[in-house]
Amino acid sequence: MEQLDKQYFPSLMLFFFRKGKSATQAKKKICATYGNDAVTERMCQKWFKKFRAGDTTLEDEDERSVPPVIADDNQIKTLIENNQRYTTQEIAEILHLSHTTVIEYLQELGYVNRFDLWVPHDLPEENLVDRISICDSLLKRNTNSPFLKRIVTGDETWIIYNNAVRKQSQGKCSIKLSTAPKAELHPQKAKLCIWWDWKGVIYYELLPKNVQLNSNKYCAQLDKLKEAIAEKRPELINRKGVLFHQDNAKPHICLITQKKILQLGWDVLPHPIYSPDVAPSNYYLFRSLQNFLNDKAFASLEDCKEHLQQFFAEKTPEYYAQGIMQLPIRWQKVIENKGCHIND
Repeated sequence: MEQLDKQYFPSLMLFFFRKGKSATQAKKKICATYGNDAVTERMCQKWFKKFRAGDTTLEDEDERSVPPVIADDNQIKTLIENNQRYTTQEIAEILHLSHTTVIEYLQELGYVNRFDLWVPHDLPEENLVDRISICDSLLKRNTNSPFLKRIVTGDETWIIYNNAVRKQSQGKCSIKLSTAPKAELHPQKAKLCIWWDWKGVIYYELLPKNVQLNSNKYCAQLDKLKEAIAEKRPELINRKGVLFHQDNAKPHICLITQKKILQLGWDVLPHPIYSPDVAPSNYYLFRSLQNFLNDKAFASLEDCKEHLQQFFAEKTPEYYAQGIMQLPIRWQKVIENKGCHIND
């Protein structure tokens, strides 16, 4: 993908201005294609005000005389590989880059945002083959000996305290849009760590923003999860056995965690790298959760917990079952797509 220059987004805004679109409409259309952080509504309003005054030059007064920032794209790639959930704003702050520069580098590197995770737009052949192979083996395994009701799946997502301005829309790359104002560089948020199965939520924790989820913390969570499974799903302990599903985030796959899972006696369900489209939390639970959170604002961590509990309690067992039972259909889609991501 070609690198964006500084006049690229303003030129798009000018195009939409001449088409009679509003700044809000232009913002939505640009973000639908280039990602939730491509431009802000405030930025679009500034340019539209300039255009309405008769000035259609595309040079930004605020950026004149500002020397370009040079970055190593390997730094951005390393950050993404360590944590696929970084936002473009967080990457910009960590590497001391401009927001626009981060977007340009991500596009050069070929990353797109799917289910709030950065993944390569064009997966390398080895990843495509891996996705096909794993999905095919899981399909055959489930056909020969159905195991979906043994799955306990887990993942993490950020819960933003102020969702009053977060409105989702689907772009051609399935990118969630956020109209959050640019001024809110450090939004109050907490990390939801949750494990569930076809019957419902088994265990979850809501971590304050300053609590790091490393391998030691994750292993401690797994110990608590084991206790919750014994209490809520004794049949998995007594007869069937837990089939544990997680993605390939570093705390999930490091040696310490592997030893812990072995100690717990759980079988691990294979999961291909860069595959949020076959992770039930990403393609199902977190989508519904964000729809529930939209237009809500929380005053505290406890307030946030109460709303989460309300969401989980309102969902029927049929809701959770539907999310898990979609897996064979999605595995089949990956095979039919020759390993490419499912766009939905």
